[in-house]
Amino acid sequence: MSLIRWDPFTSMEESFNRLLPSVFGAWPRTGFGDSKLEWRPSADISETDKEFLIRAELPAVKKEDVQVTIDAGVITIQGERKQEKEEKNEKQHRVERFYGSFTRSFSLPDSVNIEAIRCESKDGVLTVHLPKAVAEKPQAKQIKVE
Repeated sequence: MSLIRWDPFTSMEESFNRLLPSVFGAWPRTGFGDSKLEWRPSADISETDKEFLIRAELPAVKKEDVQVTIDAGVITIQGERKQEKEEKNEKQHRVERFYGSFTRSFSLPDSVNIEAIRCESKDGVLTVHLPKAVAEKPQAKQIKVE
């Protein structure tokens, strides 16, 4: 018989992952009816005078494996983090990183210039630049009274 060390914090973390997946949206979730785990990269959204910014954490995701699309006022970031191949002389004891496909979608404000959107990937962070559209100032116009 072998002894296994009990870690109460690990048990609590596993309980949260299993019982409350929707509360912790950035945490991996178990799909319905199967044991497949999904992951959602964390994202920050901010705003400057000239643009909105979405910064998504995508460590170990190649830029070739990421697609950013816009459809009907929604921007979608999707891709895949591929699992590294296991070395023959290496035995896995614990794997905490999550692999597979991911999708994040965000509604766009009306003030975004869709034609000028650009993305860049650096140090495991995808930054999506959403420039604000230049608002046209209404010009004064005199209306003839008939």
